[in-house]
Order: sequence, then structure tokens, then C-alpha cells
Amino acid sequence: MARTRLQLDADRQAATLRTRMAEDIRRLREDAGATRIAVARLAGVAPSVITRVEGGDAHPSLETYARLVAALGADLAMRAYPDTGPRIRDRHHVRMADAVIGALDARWQVTPEVAVRRPARGWIDLALRDPSVALVVATELESALRRVEQLIRWSAEKAASIASSAVGAGWARDGPGQAVSRLLVIRWTRANRAAASESHRLLRRAYPADPRDALEALTATAAWPGPALLWSRIDRGRAELVA
Repeated sequence: MARTRLQLDADRQAATLRTRMAEDIRRLREDAGATRIAVARLAGVAPSVITRVEGGDAHPSLETYARLVAALGADLAMRAYPDTGPRIRDRHHVRMADAVIGALDARWQVTPEVAVRRPARGWIDLALRDPSVALVVATELESALRRVEQLIRWSAEKAASIASSAVGAGWARDGPGQAVSRLLVIRWTRANRAAASESHRLLRRAYPADPRDALEALTATAAWPGPALLWSRIDRGRAELVA
């Protein structure tokens, strides 16, 4: 079975990390003036393991790395940090995107899945652009509302980074700087409504515009009112925007 692009990228990243670890372990051992046999004895592994690790030919376990690093008087650090966001999307996410796109007035230009790089790294679900007023609305689609504070912060950081995206660079070439606003679309469920109710002050502060004005701006010719929150109701596989 052929590997996907995601799998190939992950495999390349793992190979790069192994190469860096090989260089670090060899440098630490040589700086300490220790032989492979001495380090192997202390770490409880065969000398051939260290030879292969330093040569980049081995795929040792995390425990083996930890033993070798500890024997050399160093600490092993491993962490996962937010990058471009999850690649997994549920079926509701796609329907919500279709609902937004299908409701838009003809003046709006849509770019799905916009990758931003700096200062924040992530994906903006939909970038809605009104070229007549040099406005971009960074749109986030949430089928399950969980950590509201993190969602608000993360959405704002990604919106502020849209100039670093490929489409943002293209817009910059078209004329003066684009004004950037935000839209949050949440799936209409009992659990999401309860979560929104508990955090209504935070959400209101982050998305202060009247949702009816936002819906009119998206579906007709009204001006965009500013950061707004809308809901997406899904019934029998079909989604619609509601204020």
C-alpha cells in the first residue's frame, strides 16, 4: 500500500531527528573521552548498538536513547508542539464549510485551508475576501466546542498571521494592506450551545458583532460588521448558517 504524503513527511522528519540524535550522542561521547564499550556497559546495551546509532543506521527505542543520553550525563527532551493543526477533519466540518461557501454573496472570494507560518503556524479553515474593500475574514469552523479560551486565542493568532500565507502574499501584491477580521462558525448542538453559554462573556468579547449583521454581510451586500460568531445547523446531512 502506497504511503500518503503525510506519512512520507512524517518519515522524513523522523529520519532528520535520528540524524540529529546520532550527532549529539557522538559529540557527547567524544567530548567526554569515553569509548563506545564504556558507554554501552553503563547503558546496558551492546557496543554495536552505539556504533549503529552514531552511524544513523539504527532505529532505537526511546528507552535506548534515554539510557545512552543518561550515561553521557545529558538530558533527553521530547515534546510535540502546535504546528499546522490537525489533518483529521470530521464529516461535519466539510458540511459546515459547504454551508458557508454556498451562502456567500457573489462579491466574496473564498480560499479554503490557508496555511499560515508566522508568527503563528496553523491552518485557517476558510479565508473570505471582499476585494472591493480590501477585507479578509479569517473563518474557523468548529464542530465541537471544547477549550473556548484556547480557541479564541488560537483563532486570533492565526488571523494575525494571514499575511505570511501564500494567498496573503498574493493579496499584498494586488494593492494596499488587507484589513483582517474573524468569523467563528460553530455546529448547532446541545453540547456546543451549553459550552457557549458557559463562556458567553468571553465569546461576546472576542466576537462582538451582531450575528444577524454578519449573516446579512455574507449573504447580501451589507458591510461586514466585524468579528462575529455564527452557528451552522446540520439536518439530514445538509448544513445551513443561522444567526
